[in-house]
This record gives sequence, structure tokens and C-alpha cells, in this order.
Amino acid sequence: MATTRLLFSIAILALASSLAYASDPSPLQDFCVAVNDSKASVFVNGKICKDPNTVTPDDFFFSGLNKPGNTSNPLGSRVTPVTVNQLAGLNTLGISLARIDFAPYGLNPPHTHPRATEILVVVEGSLYVGFVTSNPANPNQKNKLFTKTLYPGDVFVFPEGLIHFQFNVGSTNAVAFAGLSSQNPGVITIANAVFGSDPLISSDVLTKAFQVDVNVIKYLQGQFWWNNN
Repeated sequence: MATTRLLFSIAILALASSLAYASDPSPLQDFCVAVNDSKASVFVNGKICKDPNTVTPDDFFFSGLNKPGNTSNPLGSRVTPVTVNQLAGLNTLGISLARIDFAPYGLNPPHTHPRATEILVVVEGSLYVGFVTSNPANPNQKNKLFTKTLYPGDVFVFPEGLIHFQFNVGSTNAVAFAGLSSQNPGVITIANAVFGSDPLISSDVLTKAFQVDVNVIKYLQGQFWWNNN
């Protein structure tokens, strides 16, 4: 049954391929398998190509999405990504995916993917999901929130760059799979970025921005902001 759910999820995520070129440049050859370029003297937008004559089937292979992520953390969630950093064959192909595990009432906190649209399918449990629009042109209007409660087989799309979240509203574990329209979608977790940066953003800036007492800002900056990726 679990295998059937996984295959169903992967089939649904194949639909995300139509979004593949939303952010990433189109490939100019059949493939460009990434190499470890951490010490390279040449920098490119993406990753350097491996010599095609040395490419093997393993460069296009990843195993492990059938294994639940460890949700024993304050957020009660774990993201298992499959981006170009885990699967070198994704380089230049403009697509990636992730498994997201949730403990009961676990949260994938508000975050954005600066380079990708996300399509999510739930395979187990129930999730309350949503995204918030960018600032409206009319200053008298507020950012609009779109939400939905999803059940197994339900699909929801989060537009590129918009703040979104997923929350397990059930008393049992939940599992979802996400397809993303970039080989390297990036993640900006809002709380971590604003209150846990290194060095910290000036409390004068955040006090003014959030219109709260400086002690509130110092309290938030003193917390450990968990990374569930």
C-alpha cells in the first residue's frame, strides 16, 4: 500500500515538468550532470557539467524517499529534498522534488522558494495549507491569504516566491510530496531569516518594522530557530 502511494505521488509530481523552465535556463544539450565544484575557479549560474563520457545511470538516480523523515524536533516536521545537491542529473533540467513528513500537529513553517513554484500532493493525513499574496497595489488593501485543508490525493499549488506553509491538523502522522520548478528552488524560512540571521538584524530596525517593544525583539532573537530541511 505504501509503495502504491509513493508511485501515485511520483506520477502526480510528473505534472510539475510543465513548469520546468519557469526559473531555470533551458538546457543546451541532452544533459549536464553536475560535478562537485566547491573548489572550482570558474563560477556559473548553476553547476559545472561533468564530462558526458563519464556519466553513469547513478548520476540520474536517488533512493530513499520511501523512508520517513525524523520529525523529532520543535516543529514536528522534516523535509527530505531531492534537488541538484542530492541528484546531480537534475542540473539544468529545471525541476526537483521533496518529501515532507509531519508528526501530529507538526508544521512546515512560513517560508518561500525564491526560484520555484511548488505543487504539493498529500498521500497520508490531513494538512492545512496556504499562501499569502505579495503587497497589493492599493495601500488600503491587505495581503490576501489563500488556504485549504487537504486530504490524501488532494493537490495544491504555491506560486513562485510567495510565503506559504503546511500544518498537520490531524492527530496522526502526515506525508506529502512536493514538485518544484527549479533544480535548486532555495528556501527562506521567514522566522529564521528575520530573527535568526548572522549577524542579527538591528533591533532598532525590527522594533520599527514590527511596531513592538524592543524586549519582544530581543526575546525572539534569543530563540533557537530550527531548520527542518
